[in-house]
Order: sequence, then C-alpha cells, then structure tokens
Amino acid sequence: MKAAVLGSPIAHSLSPVLHRAAYQALGLDGWSYEAIDCDEARLPGLLAGCGPEWAGLSLTMPLKRAVLPLLDRAEPLALAVGGANTVVFAGGRRHGYNTDVPGLVTALAEAGVAAPGPVLILGAGATACSALAAARELGAAKVTVAVRDPARAGELLAAAERLAVAVALMPLAEAAGERPGLLISTVPAGAADFLAARWAAQGEAPPQVVDVIYAPWPTALAAAAAAAGSVVVGGYAMLLHQAARQVELMTGRAAPVAAMRAAGLAALAR
Repeated sequence: MKAAVLGSPIAHSLSPVLHRAAYQALGLDGWSYEAIDCDEARLPGLLAGCGPEWAGLSLTMPLKRAVLPLLDRAEPLALAVGGANTVVFAGGRRHGYNTDVPGLVTALAEAGVAAPGPVLILGAGATACSALAAARELGAAKVTVAVRDPARAGELLAAAERLAVAVALMPLAEAAGERPGLLISTVPAGAADFLAARWAAQGEAPPQVVDVIYAPWPTALAAAAAAAGSVVVGGYAMLLHQAARQVELMTGRAAPVAAMRAAGLAALAR
C-alpha cells in the first residue's frame, strides 16, 4: 500500500520518518510513504490519480482547506474547523479527517496542560483554526486571537462560529499586553520574537505556552517561556500525535507511538 504527505514546500517534512517508523514497527513491509510537492492547482489531478493501491494522504500547507470540496465525505470536526489534514481512501471514496485537533489535545494532556483560563492564539491560518477547536476541548468559551492582518481572518472567524467559540481579534503587535493562561503560537518562525524579548526582559511569561514549530527548536518564544518557568509544549509533540492518528486511520492498527517518537527525535537530532 502507498501513502504520502502533500504540501508545498514539503522537503522539510518529518512525516515520512514518523510514518515509515510506524510501518516498520507494525510489520507492514509492503507499505511505503513519501513526500510529494503539491500545490492547490495540482491537488485535484493528484487525487484523481490515486488508485486502489493508495491507503491515504497527509496534507499540509496550503492544502488543508483546498481539499474539502474534493472529498466524498468529511468528518464533522474537519468541516467545523474548515480543514482536513488527512485523506483516507476506502471503497473508492475519499474520506477527510482532521487529526491536528486531537494531536494537539493529546500533546497538551501529555504535558499536563489543563483548565487554561484565558486563551491567546497567535495567527489565523488553518493551524490556528485547529488550535481554536483544541481550546474548546479544554473548556475555553472565549479565545483572543492576535493577527497581523484582521482583514484576512475571515476563515478563522467562520470556524469560530461553527465551533461556537467566541473570538476577540486584536493586532499581533499588541499581544504583549495580554495575560493568558495558555498561549498557542501558530505563526511562522520569528514572528513572535518580540514577545520572547519582552518575556525575557520581564522574567515572566504565560504559565502554559505552545509553539507549533518543531524545527529549529527551541524557538525564541519557547526558550523565553521555559526560562520564565512556563510549561512549554513544542510542535513536535503535536506532529507526533496527529501522525499517530493518521497511521491508525490509514492502517486500521494502533499506532506504535513510542517507535514513532524515537525515530522522529533521532531525525531531528541529525
């Protein structure tokens, strides 16, 4: 059976390491997993070319939203969040799932994050929408979202309405004035460095900080939070657990999380 991760750019993806480690641990010798550079324009043709030898696909930027109209069925969570990061082929049909949300929830639980109080999310992309859903799972009824351009937050606001989560938008530059119980950064590397500098200068940070970046690690944000005594969750934990759920969906077998974790950490160390 074949599987792959699609996105553009994709060469940096750690997903092949994680999925191949799972196949090896599960004894699935006939399974393969590759990285394929694919943008939104090429996605319909690539999906059309996936025959019965394909088990599924992992999707990353910029495809999580673009894939929805190309699916035969999407789970309610993927529809609510407005993005699917997983396609499973079964019975000649394309089934879409979002494993980012359960991946983040599992990563937070693993780190002992609970009852966050006020939640601040940095960014308004597809991952921020998944973070909104994860915050709801933790019991947050209201979330502040700091964005660089409020005019481009329409997709996030639509997701918030579907998820029944109240959202207050604010400029990213003003995020330093917030005092959240949980901060989740979904912005690119460097975009939150101004917050890290402020935390380092003040010697304090939100008690719980998530940065979805996993390489290079630690980010300036994560390092400043750790130095201030915060509980810090990195993007690798989220990546690992969302990949584990993908393995389960595609293979029908329990994911060997320990083997996947070890393989990914070894790859990052290299």
